[in-house]
Amino acid sequence: MRNSRTPQLFGVLLHILKKTLWLLLVLLGITVISFWIIHLAPGSPTDMETTLNPLAGAASRQRLEELYGLNRPLYVQYWDWLVRLVHFDFGNSMSVDSRPVLTKILERLPLTVGMNVISLMLTLLIAVPVGIISACRRNSLLDKTITVLVFLGFAMPSFWLALLLMLLFGIELQWLPISGLTSINFEHLDLWGKICDLVRHLALPILVYTVGGLAGMSRYMRACMLETLRQDYILTARAKGLSNRAVIMRHALRNALLPVITLLGLSVPGLIGGSVIIESIFALPGLGQLFYGAVMARDYTMIMGNLVLGAVLTLMGNLLADVCYGIVDPRIRTERGER
Repeated sequence: MRNSRTPQLFGVLLHILKKTLWLLLVLLGITVISFWIIHLAPGSPTDMETTLNPLAGAASRQRLEELYGLNRPLYVQYWDWLVRLVHFDFGNSMSVDSRPVLTKILERLPLTVGMNVISLMLTLLIAVPVGIISACRRNSLLDKTITVLVFLGFAMPSFWLALLLMLLFGIELQWLPISGLTSINFEHLDLWGKICDLVRHLALPILVYTVGGLAGMSRYMRACMLETLRQDYILTARAKGLSNRAVIMRHALRNALLPVITLLGLSVPGLIGGSVIIESIFALPGLGQLFYGAVMARDYTMIMGNLVLGAVLTLMGNLLADVCYGIVDPRIRTERGER
């Protein structure tokens, strides 16, 4: 038994190594394209510091460009940035504070990732059972009701839903705060009071995140489950006398989860991209708000730091989805071990 598992394990590890090397090449290509595109946008980091200052002239602009290295050719700027990146140095922000990019990202990262991870877990906990129930009771009144509600959630823009929730729970009912991360008296609260205060401030943003992902995920799960239930091995399992619950949970669910895992890997970029609107509406000091401010100020180093983080999260999500394939479907592990 041990000898038969060793080649399979070696094949899986070799596949992960090849996949990682390929992802590194993809990341390099992403950085090249991103660095080139952001320099094509009109404006520069020096505009914010010279245009609004009546005493700053052409000489001041030139000194700032020399300070930031913007007077050098673009490929030289990219190479210097790439060398720093290899040493995990994202450089300093080109904004007024000139703080390290990595420090500013790490300050905002826990909030953004925490909200998205919680909303993703809630989405899975709700969408998977809803998709299974809707598929098992196809064309029933319950399935039609779920379909209508899901399509309403799918068609509703996240910013509009956020405004409606703020109006209902924050202004009309006054149950939840509508902006900020903490209350004014947060420092004077005990531990339980601080936890409750954070939960109250993050309830509405997490609800908006969850509703936005729930619609697509539940319909995707329903479609995958319907396709799986049509397979011959499902008919064979039913013919053997297995209960409907055993057929669904033991045989159909695992295979129906494979496309859902792919969808989860592709949803990782939403950790940053989708956070821009929500964090701006609720005035949350997260990574999305930081990225939006960097774009408006043409803060090249901060923009590249956020783009690299988003690219790494996306590629890691794809790699994680690929590894989860082997966990959910044993046939994939066997094929990789035989290669």
